[in-house]
Amino acid sequence: MYNKEFKGDVCSHSHSFFLDNFIRRIIQNPKKILEEYIQKGDTILDLGCGPGYFSIDMAKMTGKTGKVIAVDLQKEMLAKVEKKAVAQNLSRRIHLHNCAQDRIGLAPGTKADFILAFYMVHETPDTKAFLEEVKELLRPGGRFLLVEPMFHVTKNQFETIMDTAVKTGFTQVDMPKRKGGRSVLLSI
Repeated sequence: MYNKEFKGDVCSHSHSFFLDNFIRRIIQNPKKILEEYIQKGDTILDLGCGPGYFSIDMAKMTGKTGKVIAVDLQKEMLAKVEKKAVAQNLSRRIHLHNCAQDRIGLAPGTKADFILAFYMVHETPDTKAFLEEVKELLRPGGRFLLVEPMFHVTKNQFETIMDTAVKTGFTQVDMPKRKGGRSVLLSI
């Protein structure tokens, strides 16, 4: 199920159906999970966006004046996001960014009001370096929702990720329930 062409366990684009289907929409509805964090006009980063499961809904939530930067390691995943954005007339709101394995690599000065990392931090080769880069991308007062799967990330592993985030300079705002996994809301 994982794409071994990349170092680490990165879910392959060839299995993207598992990441975006009607069953998941029943269990993990993007609007219910994210609506309290997104305002009209926000700049949003969807890190490890996959086939755009959250990107599309976030683009609708942020409205015509907002934007979503969909970031993924696999160009094939970004192609799926682009196809959905075109089909739903959201191309102007969704910007695609192909990142490297070890770096998000957005343009200097890029700042987001909200950043989502859903089921992907455990896939990064260096959690500390990843979180440091996320911190640089978050606007002061912005929020960062980090969600990891319970079936793949133990409670101890998640606590280690949270400790690393705090040591990196994030402040824990909340431990939201019913976000689809082990969740923490962070800010700077």
